Amino acid sequence: MKPANRTFIISGGASGLALAVARDLHSAGAYVSLLDLNADSGSAIVSELGNSRAKFFETDVSNTESIQAAIQGTVKWVKETGKEIGGVIAGAGVGLPGLIIDKKNEPLSIESIDFVLNINLRGTLDLIRQALPYMTTVKPEGPDGERGVIIMVASSAAFDGQMGQVSYAASKGAVASLTLPLARDLSKYGIRAVTVAPALFDSNMTKMMSKKVKQSLENAMEFPKRAGQPEEFARTVRDSIENSMLNGTVLRLDGAMRMPARL
Repeated sequence: MKPANRTFIISGGASGLALAVARDLHSAGAYVSLLDLNADSGSAIVSELGNSRAKFFETDVSNTESIQAAIQGTVKWVKETGKEIGGVIAGAGVGLPGLIIDKKNEPLSIESIDFVLNINLRGTLDLIRQALPYMTTVKPEGPDGERGVIIMVASSAAFDGQMGQVSYAASKGAVASLTLPLARDLSKYGIRAVTVAPALFDSNMTKMMSKKVKQSLENAMEFPKRAGQPEEFARTVRDSIENSMLNGTVLRLDGAMRMPARL
């Protein structure tokens, strides 16, 4: 499926890897609906891209009503532009490290667990389920009768999470696991599902790491020995959109990195 003249809903789209995807798809002629909590960043990105093919909706993906408002706003915009929804990129995500039991013999708070799961897992599923009714009715295109694609974001932590990543690994492992059944559920509609699982990439999350921690992670990379660039992530997402044979799979984007148990 070609991105041009289709609308893509991108959560977390005002920063980080999801923003790189938004810029890349926009450069390919797509219309981008950006969902994010940061209204200032969202407004700035729309000014950068131009409001003819970019729209921002202040959205909390852990809140069903907030997602609903963003989807309804996007649908209204689609009716104005005539550019049907072609896909969802569920890019909103958080990491909140914490050992399941700390040195004081205190368990990880359920509030911390809920915070991570509600954004990374529940928010992903809620966004997808609310967008799908507006994708299943789109006129199919091409020889395969394709209607659209769902792109989710997991992490290398889904497969080899480190100490302190129980909540994060659980959320990303769940996203990886639901990819195939989601693709199977949507196959009769001509909608694909693909998950990208990056390792260390330059993003807002990695900016919070100390230089020592980031260097330790880079040392675990096989080749190239560096953090991935947002543009490399965006290129993989674009290929997942354009290559119809990518479906029901998780693409590791990690430079052969396998994270050690501890840094």
